[in-house]
Amino acid sequence: MIQETSQPESLPGDPNNQAVVSVTGLTKRFGERLVVDKISFSIRRGQCVGFLGPNGAGKTTCINMLLGLVEKSAGEIRIFDLEAPRFHRQIKARIGVVPQADSLDPDLSVEENLYTYAGYFRIPRRLARVRVEELLHFFALHNRRNEIIEHLSGGQRRRLLLARALINDPELLILDEPTIGLDPQARHLIWERLETLQAQGTTMLLTSHYLEEVSRLSQQVLILDHGHVVVQGEPRQLITDFVGLEVFEVDGTPSELDALQASFEQCNATLERVGDKLYVYAKEECSRLEKILSGGGSWLRRPANLEDLFIQLTGRSLRES
Repeated sequence: MIQETSQPESLPGDPNNQAVVSVTGLTKRFGERLVVDKISFSIRRGQCVGFLGPNGAGKTTCINMLLGLVEKSAGEIRIFDLEAPRFHRQIKARIGVVPQADSLDPDLSVEENLYTYAGYFRIPRRLARVRVEELLHFFALHNRRNEIIEHLSGGQRRRLLLARALINDPELLILDEPTIGLDPQARHLIWERLETLQAQGTTMLLTSHYLEEVSRLSQQVLILDHGHVVVQGEPRQLITDFVGLEVFEVDGTPSELDALQASFEQCNATLERVGDKLYVYAKEECSRLEKILSGGGSWLRRPANLEDLFIQLTGRSLRES
């Protein structure tokens, strides 16, 4: 299941270039409140799509509609070219889900959690034994197989949640904040495992507030705000189009920043003032910026990134869930 392999063979009716997930005009109302407003997107086989948005943007509601946990108000969902939720049972058998909340059984050991979940999919015991062994080694949990859940670290629990989601050898993996609360070492280990799965052809839908994670794993991103799709596309291209090539972060007094703003106007850049900081989003290489800044003050030059794109499109204000 998780050995290094070449690109998987195409499934009947599901060639590599066909959408595993296809959503058209998806809408959800709770009473008079419109939470998701005519969203459309697709995920091709073997692709990882980052599903982003501030709190309350509608991400969780969308995912719950995909999983059949929330009834849609309008629109169409097709997964593996099957209509959802009409064919919910058939779809669910081919999906793995890593929830944000820890849903492991605390009374069972690591190994028992995996065997119990295999039972939900009616996986024969002999095959379940093979898969459990593979997953324990793949996620570096084989030395913890007999530990009960409360004795595991946060990183080990998240790795076990991922292992559990893969017990049915899913074609589609839905990841809701898969590395939340983890230290950098544990986070990088999970990223490496997800990259291996992706190389083997596993399709993924990823939600995460760690935008470095989304940049590393996703070939496409979709940013949602107030129930609408704000933008979708290839991350690097979106960053270049909407933000620029690089960002200068400049600290200074109001009068210093006023003077700098006037000087920067000759460069192809957009400016943003936030308190005592000036952000300069350069659309092209502008050596004049460094010459201006070299006279003194505190400043930083860095490549534009996905977080810059996210903030520019959804704002800096704090959102309540």
